[in-house]
Amino acid sequence: DATELTPALKKLVRMTASHGVPLLLCVVPESTDQCLSVWLAGQSHVKVSVHGFSHRNHAPIGEKAQELGQHRPAEIVCDEISSARAKLERLYGPQLSSILVPPWNRIAPAVVNHMPRLGFAGLSTFGTAREAEGVQGLHQLNTDLDIIDWKGSRGGRDPRWLVGELVRLLERARNDDDAPIGILAHHLVHDDLAWHFIEHLFDVTSRHAAARWCVADDLIEQGIRKISQAIEAP
Repeated sequence: DATELTPALKKLVRMTASHGVPLLLCVVPESTDQCLSVWLAGQSHVKVSVHGFSHRNHAPIGEKAQELGQHRPAEIVCDEISSARAKLERLYGPQLSSILVPPWNRIAPAVVNHMPRLGFAGLSTFGTAREAEGVQGLHQLNTDLDIIDWKGSRGGRDPRWLVGELVRLLERARNDDDAPIGILAHHLVHDDLAWHFIEHLFDVTSRHAAARWCVADDLIEQGIRKISQAIEAP
């Protein structure tokens, strides 16, 4: 949910840089400006993704929050996303990612179908959802582990629980062609527990021979290539 340069964002960017960890930063287009882009321009390990348009909930009371859901015509939502991408392209140029990250990890199928023509090659939500399946020219790359305890302390989760989940995800990846694992952070709400965990995670994995951090857009390109090869050689 980045919009401006804050101490927390500086901390996250510097922490990832010092450990050689590529960062996909989700920026809310409507409320951001050149101040953030000027500072990030010197951070070559950061790619910026379109994070909706305004991060405004359009779902009625009683439903889960959604900005890109089916509560408005798909044409209106797509126009907003197109404007959002155009603005961030002006601000970030080649630093802009081809990945759309919907606020609250929710997006209507009708919108997903239009994503390639809007300039997106990737979609990222959370968990096992596969909204992009079957959409030509689009690959899905989700995050798998959220380090924030949203239903409890709203700070960092218990590190022992996080390590247990990470072990489970690694076991799953080993049986699934070394599928990538996405870590979801929220710099604006990190407490000491959250900061300590991700710094320890970066420290251990960046020095481990069996671990490798990957640029999200590179994984999107690889995914699209695999799908294309599968279509050409069934």
